[in-house]
Amino acid sequence: MTSKSKARSSGQKKTKKMSNSKFPKLGILVFLVALIGLAILSGTNLRPPLPLYVAGEVAAQDVLATQNLLFEDTSSTLAKRRQVADLQPPVYDLDRSPISKIQDKFRLIFDLINSPIASASEEDAIRWQIEELLNVEVSRKTYSHWKEERFQTIFYTQALPYIVDMLNKGIVADRTLLLQNRNGYIIRDLDQSNETLHSVAFKINDISTTKKGLLKELRKKGKAPLRTRNAVLSLISPVLTPTVTPNRVETQLREQLAVDAVDPVYYSIKKGESIVRKGERVTLPIQIKLQALLAHKNQRFFPYQMLGVFMTTLLLGAGLAFERSGQRLGSLRNEDLLFTTLLIVLFAGGAKAFMLLQSNLDSTQHAADLLPILYPVSGALGLFGLIFGIRRCSVIALITSFLCTVMMGGTIELFLFYFIGSMINVWLVQHAESRKDIAVSGLPLMVGLLATWVGLALYQQLDAPEIAVGAAFAAANGIISLLVVFALSPIIELIFNYTTRFKLMELMNLEQPLLQELMMNAPGTYHHSLILSNLVEAGAKSIGANSLLCKVAALYHDIGKLAKPQYFIENQGRAKNPHDKLTPAMSTLILISHVKKGVGLARKFRLGHEIEDIIQQHHGTSVIRYFYTKAVEQDESLCKDDFRYPGPKPKSREAAIVMLADAVEASSRVLADPTPSRLRGHIDTIMKGIFSEGQLDDSELTFSDLTKVGESFHRVLTGIFHRRIEYPEDQRAGCIKNHEEKNGQDKPEKPKNGTSPEAA
Repeated sequence: MTSKSKARSSGQKKTKKMSNSKFPKLGILVFLVALIGLAILSGTNLRPPLPLYVAGEVAAQDVLATQNLLFEDTSSTLAKRRQVADLQPPVYDLDRSPISKIQDKFRLIFDLINSPIASASEEDAIRWQIEELLNVEVSRKTYSHWKEERFQTIFYTQALPYIVDMLNKGIVADRTLLLQNRNGYIIRDLDQSNETLHSVAFKINDISTTKKGLLKELRKKGKAPLRTRNAVLSLISPVLTPTVTPNRVETQLREQLAVDAVDPVYYSIKKGESIVRKGERVTLPIQIKLQALLAHKNQRFFPYQMLGVFMTTLLLGAGLAFERSGQRLGSLRNEDLLFTTLLIVLFAGGAKAFMLLQSNLDSTQHAADLLPILYPVSGALGLFGLIFGIRRCSVIALITSFLCTVMMGGTIELFLFYFIGSMINVWLVQHAESRKDIAVSGLPLMVGLLATWVGLALYQQLDAPEIAVGAAFAAANGIISLLVVFALSPIIELIFNYTTRFKLMELMNLEQPLLQELMMNAPGTYHHSLILSNLVEAGAKSIGANSLLCKVAALYHDIGKLAKPQYFIENQGRAKNPHDKLTPAMSTLILISHVKKGVGLARKFRLGHEIEDIIQQHHGTSVIRYFYTKAVEQDESLCKDDFRYPGPKPKSREAAIVMLADAVEASSRVLADPTPSRLRGHIDTIMKGIFSEGQLDDSELTFSDLTKVGESFHRVLTGIFHRRIEYPEDQRAGCIKNHEEKNGQDKPEKPKNGTSPEAA
């Protein structure tokens, strides 16, 4: 490898390191720090503490709710739960198991009564034994009556069946207790495993009514005398027990379940709602509301909200890395990230300040709730739309809309209003060609914001007054956003040296000093640039690229030739070619240097980053074939990379279009007979050669785009290289003579084909 090749390879390594150093570390760091700061700001309560007045005091100032709040009224919740517990009907169990025990006890008593007796003492012993069973004293007279056969017949045939039937239906100890349950009571049948809710009107017997019913039954149906009825009652009364008993455990369990199912009672406070007016006496409900607001606002920092906002904005911000397919972070610059960070911080911080100002305003309910609609987020995105493409603007719109919504304490509807309005303004700005177009776009922006608001208001089912107030704010938002774009765009151009559409229109003026110098000192290059501007404009419009940027970049792409204009063939005229005295390597260095010098002039005259990039990339890494071929004829060991432009390759569609047009226009000048068919073949050959070299690998041009661009080039060049009339010598001399005459009264003879000289 030659020494030049080694130098070239070392230069490539240096270039590679420089390209790696362009990784926007500073911009990413500042962007992350800004996101952290905004996340902390979003989770920090900056509002002054609310005053607390107790019931009975007179308020010294107006107190308005600073936010929507829903809090529990514990006293009302407790009262509601008590009411539910009181309404819960008690549970009683119907247990028929005592019936069999009662029957067994009667059977045992009558077995003792009817047992043979040998003496009076044995009879007393049996009577005492029965007393122990009944747990009552039994007189000899009653005992003797029990022994009578007629008594026992009445007892088994009438009294006992009646008692068993009543016990099966259910008997309580005292039914006056049931009357206290105004909401009824539940009886659970343990044998049948079912339960029934009875109202208070439902009649159920207790022990007292059962006894009365028994006496009535014996008197009417059994015709039993009074003595017998009393004897039956004296035998049954000690044994009779209730079969319906209260189940307190189950009752308490059901009461607890009912209480647990009761939702708490909440107080609802709307943002901007008047809690208490100055001079008004504070009541207990007002005090509760003030305490709830104060308790909520005592917390100054919300760490979970901070973390959530940071994570969300970080994920949204990652979309900036994929603005261009295949480019990732390489397509971002420190300047871009710093500018993006500055505007996001400015408008998100402004939203926080706007929210604090809103909380201090004494406005009506509707106006207080809808004031965030006035905030001109769409104006911020209009500024981004002047500089960036639609993809990056979409990501920035998501971040800015989300942060402003969080700072405002808004809902998803406010976020959608901000985002949709922002994208409408971006589209309008990017289709504007002048400041007048921006001013005219204010009306469609207002219409878009109004339509967005009305749609969201209908979705929220707002009433007519709120829709009207919001519509007025949305229209005002459009005007404010327009003023933001006009006010801040010149400052952005000045500080960040961005090439906005306004600046492009100014640079396209041919009276610019740099273009005037190019016209005077390098007229051939100037003429080439003018033709090239028409080519690239048509090519960019055919594929939807930025035609204005392409046209302006074409006018300035060769300004580096001003350093040594005589070394470029289009400026030499009939003078001798200075390259005849130079080696191919030296000639190559002179030609390559015009790219670097052009970038330097672009920075000096503050043409903007976009035009600088196109100047630097419009030759890519292509080889200067003429001097390379000439050098190889002298020394075949030369490295081809020594005759390449430093690049880089075009990184955008606009830069690629300028490269294609530059090669096509320059090479088309050497065509002997530029007919439309030859021009088409020539354009295809040049474009295929550039594509096969890989010069378009980093751009976003597709095969379809190349076809459309080639057709637009052919259309423009065909118009430039149109055929002219071949005049005879006498007609040509006459035309020249006629042109040289001062008065110009004698008209030249018309050509034979009837075409005038002026048209020719």
